[in-house]
Amino acid sequence: MEEVTSLWVFGYGSLVWKPGFQHGQTAVGHIEGLARRFWQGNETHRGTPGRPGRVATLVEEAGSVTHGLALELKGEEALDYLNNREMTLGGYRQQIATFHPSEKEIPSFPVLVFVATPQSKHWLGPACLQSIAKQVVQSSGPSGHNVEYVIKLARWLRKTFPDVHDDHLYTIETHVMIEMTINNMDIDLLVGEDDDASTVANASSAPLAAAPSARASYSSSCTGKTLRCVKL
Repeated sequence: MEEVTSLWVFGYGSLVWKPGFQHGQTAVGHIEGLARRFWQGNETHRGTPGRPGRVATLVEEAGSVTHGLALELKGEEALDYLNNREMTLGGYRQQIATFHPSEKEIPSFPVLVFVATPQSKHWLGPACLQSIAKQVVQSSGPSGHNVEYVIKLARWLRKTFPDVHDDHLYTIETHVMIEMTINNMDIDLLVGEDDDASTVANASSAPLAAAPSARASYSSSCTGKTLRCVKL
């Protein structure tokens, strides 16, 4: 079987329902040892300067499993777009993780992951989940209301992985719904229609000709052309 050397990215936040770029094949599955947490602030998409929203990042946590979507990157434009969206604007950095597809016949393969750390200027860190939900309900930015980010992520995860329970995400979602009720907010106005429904529909069934294999140029330091960082 011919070796596949495509670069893939792992989506665990808005990338699962709003990639924003033309991608190739997709696959649902999980990564291990990293937990999804709403500890990153955002002032460019789901908040504004001085009034950041809360978005997801991944933190190291032994035994944790985070489910999401792997997307194949096609062309340098896709990587440039992601580097700008996630690193330049979002305050994330690149690292490589091992993706485990839900379809057992497909072997694990490396994926690019964008992760925020306490060194990010947008880092907010842990807080009680009710406080996080209050901040979400009070935040909005150029890409839409922060509520949309939480609700669409929770809906995608629940639909794609009905047997998976993400306690952190689903508890925040519950608190967000309570806060919206208290403040007489209309969820339909804030969330609207599902974005990129085709990605959701095709994610669980898209066949992979072969699992990608690691290349020497896979590096979080952005060496070579594969992980070329955007300089803006």
